[in-house]
Amino acid sequence: MTATGLFISFEGIDGAGKSTHIAGLADAFRAQGRAVALTREPGGTPLAEKLRVLVLNDAMDPLCEALLMFAARRDHLQQVIEPALARGEVVLCDRFTDATVAYQGFGRGFDLSVLRQLETWVQALPEGGLRQPDLTVWFDLPPATAAERLAAARVPDRFESQPVEFFSRVAAGYAHRLQEQPARFARIASNRPVEEVWISVRAIFETRGWLQPGNA
Repeated sequence: MTATGLFISFEGIDGAGKSTHIAGLADAFRAQGRAVALTREPGGTPLAEKLRVLVLNDAMDPLCEALLMFAARRDHLQQVIEPALARGEVVLCDRFTDATVAYQGFGRGFDLSVLRQLETWVQALPEGGLRQPDLTVWFDLPPATAAERLAAARVPDRFESQPVEFFSRVAAGYAHRLQEQPARFARIASNRPVEEVWISVRAIFETRGWLQPGNA
């Protein structure tokens, strides 16, 4: 019997610590025999990775930025996400549309109604409705803490180099999406030691029956 595909997205402001736990979950699912597609946005396909470089480094207005994000997402859905789900795989995606609403909509102040229309076009399913993650794990971190982490981590791109006020607006955008679709979200307080955060993350998946209880 073929396993049902799962689409899990991971969200949070830059510096929230998503990457460590995405890798840990990939290992946990593989240890239980599941095939895992580990991917990211913007990116995940050759075309989308090219668009990622433009979005993260080149100056552009918010509409152009939003259009490139959704163009990358469309290719990503068609080439990676939908085929993997059809094969019954677990798709673990570092950011999805919630990030576009948070960063472009709330961070940049771009028109939310335009983003909703793009979401409707790009994520439409043949049978009706929209492709959304089965679960979105939001790593909620105070923006000031995230800024401190980023300052010590690497040379920032044009998003990471934004002021703390920008990330406060982005965090508000994530909270807005959670309020709109609470059943889809699991909020994780990520201003804690990595080990504690991991215990909380794993518990979410065990509670839903997607991972068997264990410490791995």
